[in-house]
Amino acid sequence: MTEDRPVEVVINASETHAPISQHLYGQFIEHIRDIINKDIWAEMIADRKFYFAISEIPILGRDPQPQDPFWVEIGSADAIGMDRERAFTGEQSPVITLDRLEPRGIRQTGLILAEGREYTGRIILAADDDARVALRLVWNDSEDGYQTVTLDVPQGDYVTHEFEFVAGAATDDAALEITATGTGSVWIGALSMMPADNMEGYRREVITKLQSIDAGVYRFPGGNFVSAHEWQKAVGDIDKRPPVIDVHWGALQPNDVGTDEFITLTRLLDVEPYITVNAGFGDAWSAAKLVEYANGSTDTPMGKWRADNGHPEPYGIKYWGVGNEAWGSWQMGAMALDQFVHKHNQFADAMLAADPSIILIGSGAMPDAMTCSGESEQRTGQILTEYLGPADWTGGLFQHSLHNMDMISEHFYAYADRRFDIETGESVARNTDEPLVEWMRRPANHVKTKVDAYHDYLELIPELQEKRIPIALAEWAYAGVPSTSYRVVPANAWVFHELFRHSDLFTMANFTFANSLLSMNRTEAALSPTGLLFKLYSNHYGHIPVTVSGNRPQTEPVYGPGGQDPRINAGSPTFPLDVAAALTEDGSALTIAVINPTEQEESINLEVRGVRLADSGTLWRMAPDNLDAQILPGQKPEVEIEELEFSGGLPGQPAFAPFSVSLYRIEIDGTVE
Repeated sequence: MTEDRPVEVVINASETHAPISQHLYGQFIEHIRDIINKDIWAEMIADRKFYFAISEIPILGRDPQPQDPFWVEIGSADAIGMDRERAFTGEQSPVITLDRLEPRGIRQTGLILAEGREYTGRIILAADDDARVALRLVWNDSEDGYQTVTLDVPQGDYVTHEFEFVAGAATDDAALEITATGTGSVWIGALSMMPADNMEGYRREVITKLQSIDAGVYRFPGGNFVSAHEWQKAVGDIDKRPPVIDVHWGALQPNDVGTDEFITLTRLLDVEPYITVNAGFGDAWSAAKLVEYANGSTDTPMGKWRADNGHPEPYGIKYWGVGNEAWGSWQMGAMALDQFVHKHNQFADAMLAADPSIILIGSGAMPDAMTCSGESEQRTGQILTEYLGPADWTGGLFQHSLHNMDMISEHFYAYADRRFDIETGESVARNTDEPLVEWMRRPANHVKTKVDAYHDYLELIPELQEKRIPIALAEWAYAGVPSTSYRVVPANAWVFHELFRHSDLFTMANFTFANSLLSMNRTEAALSPTGLLFKLYSNHYGHIPVTVSGNRPQTEPVYGPGGQDPRINAGSPTFPLDVAAALTEDGSALTIAVINPTEQEESINLEVRGVRLADSGTLWRMAPDNLDAQILPGQKPEVEIEELEFSGGLPGQPAFAPFSVSLYRIEIDGTVE
């Protein structure tokens, strides 16, 4: 233990605070390269709409590195061309000049198959004479290491043909071959292949795991991606949507997962959708049209387009963000604060005209974000951000756009191996002698800095006292640790506790990224340690916070205050433990969560006031032997949620294992004075 005596903890269940929103367990998902296309969406074919020519070496990324072609020729290379006159979608489609005897076509390798799994797909073909096309899925070099489907393609325009395969073996390097024989030419417009058990285009093994987490809300489509994204190109016939290069992340995007598919995802997961509009290269007119597309009746032009695309009922999306990190110089369409507040108001007016009922979320950045990103120094020459100065993005929006927003978006990323030095204005390596408890509290300290700043704004901006604007923590994460590792779990739990302590201020949070809740490959998925943590709290923690007091205040910030460090460290007055408690929504039970962010066992003396607890309850605990324990697909998990029933009342002096997270639920028998 840190001291000879245990920590004194008092929970006063008669002192309640603002309810905890289920949206605090929300998620963020973005088209960063293949985060959506491979991790969540079930499509297996790369460049399925032929943005690149056959055998062309694609060069992608801001630091471009050549990679292997997505497709290569089979047979005579001279017989394979790219036709821009008869393109099915985008700028070009492959055309194959046929021979009666020699199979000619294209091949893609690197497909990942599970033995015995069924795969279904479609291929869109046209021909100027009768032709026969063979699709072959090859899983190994044995005599029976493949399956072939043949298609008779009549003369005429593009027609969709369906096919199916059953994999005869597991492999991570299967090939799909498309060849044709006959006379004349064959055009390939697009093709698709997915596991047959996909859930409306999404990976079943992924969706079923994410469904176990009551996340509340998902944010989409970005992120930096959104600032150059044209939503109109990602709706309608999924095979006709043109492929594009995402200019921010340097990646090929097939535009398969757009607004309609996102709504499908939120329906599958039973969460609220939160859409960010393009306020980078985008304009207010386009943003308003997206609102109309999503929420308008079929009497509106965009509502009719949605209905024509197979979705007659309006989506009724409530949460809309105006831009992403508009304050960042890396953002497409970045501009000065005095310009952006005008742009925000333009967007708000147009979007509210399309649907006055929507909830608008401004793209903010408090002094912690502007300082630690270097944006303050770049804009003003000063490392630390001056309140209400030209680098105080949130302050500027509060001053000039308060009437045009309902929430303010804030982001933070804590980094495992470095911190921002407010003396030098540089990111520096963390102290290797830093106690584990200080490493663990870093993300929660980011939350606390925003609490400090908000209270300062209340003093500086009288209008904010009249119209309180809650915070949507629209992106947050502890970066630099593999998502498969347990190490960040107590730190992420500490973020939850800090959000709960300020439930009147934080009404939404979106973790970066939803796929980080999973440990997966292309055929298997399990909840990651952080995924288990989200499941634990979202399913079992209460909704009405109550007061927690103790006899040990948290220590002073090591480096602060300023930048990423608050005036007073995050945490309950129960150092080194962090304790939070809440009643269930109906008041029938009390939940108590305890984080031990140290490398030794810690104990508490617990007193509960205001209620009389039942004699028994349930304890859920995450306490692996190794801080770097992992969950890997296909392997026995090293991390689990242990569930224990106990009787005799909550132990008077419970002990908590090193770096553990514990959550108690005890029924309430009555109240006491």
